[in-house]
Amino acid sequence: MIAEIQGLHHVTSLASDAARNNAFFTDVLGLRRVKKTVNFDAPDVYHLYYGDGVGSPGSVMTYFPFPNAVRGRAGTGEVGTTVFAVPQGALGFWQDRLAEKSVQNLELTTRFGERRLHFTGPDGDDFALVEVAKDGRAPWTGGGVPEGHAILGFHSTSLRLADGGAEAELLRFMGYQKQDAAQGVDRYLRENGNGAHVLDLEIDPSTAQSQPGAGSVHHVAFAVENRAAQLEVRRALMDTGYAVTPVIDRNYFWAIYFRTPGGILFEVATNEPGFDHDEDTAHLGQALKLPHQHEHLRDHLLDSLQPLDN
Repeated sequence: MIAEIQGLHHVTSLASDAARNNAFFTDVLGLRRVKKTVNFDAPDVYHLYYGDGVGSPGSVMTYFPFPNAVRGRAGTGEVGTTVFAVPQGALGFWQDRLAEKSVQNLELTTRFGERRLHFTGPDGDDFALVEVAKDGRAPWTGGGVPEGHAILGFHSTSLRLADGGAEAELLRFMGYQKQDAAQGVDRYLRENGNGAHVLDLEIDPSTAQSQPGAGSVHHVAFAVENRAAQLEVRRALMDTGYAVTPVIDRNYFWAIYFRTPGGILFEVATNEPGFDHDEDTAHLGQALKLPHQHEHLRDHLLDSLQPLDN
């Protein structure tokens, strides 16, 4: 069993409009944009990162906003709902706030005894807020949401699958333990995790395969402390038969990738070096930061990328 994984590191999704995406996460959800950079493989497309005040692992939602991208189709073989944690008693505040800002498909539910507020993002992205007690993480309050209500980071994600057997075996190998099951959902928990250490397997063999597009999750990343821990994880996965990429430098973390049995792209990312290694904490996410191989495109990108309000 892999012991090094701490929980979620980040979740990366696709969008159709950078300015609308930026406004939703900073103005509506009150998160901090901690990095404004570009897609390594398509530098004419932003890579935007939103999270807490420093972009702590387990708090960061990232987006590739491809202009005018066609909306994805929900289904199996993908990450379903991305769930953010908020303090106990905060859902009433959020229900009023999201309704006031015309956020769509608000619905209060309960899962495994936790109160949840479901809603959708600008591209039909599937989100929820869940109340948690004694979380211990410090929220970002610079976005105008009071500390007693502000998002603390991720709570969990769900994985939509036609058959969860092999995926469950992988999660157990990654250090997760089954905690509960109800209504076609199996909950897995990483004991002593980083706060973002819950995964729900949603099993429905009658649902069609998903079609990626705007609003779809591209991949979900799991956190490890450093590169040495990452190499241990890579070795263990490869020894078990998974095809894992070499380590890739993503400037703010090192990454490896592999496909799960259900077809979902998993990443394992390091907590180091973090988002403050190329700009000071007070100004995170303000300047356009480019991978060194794309620095020669700076003037062109500054002219061609969609302006963002803040």
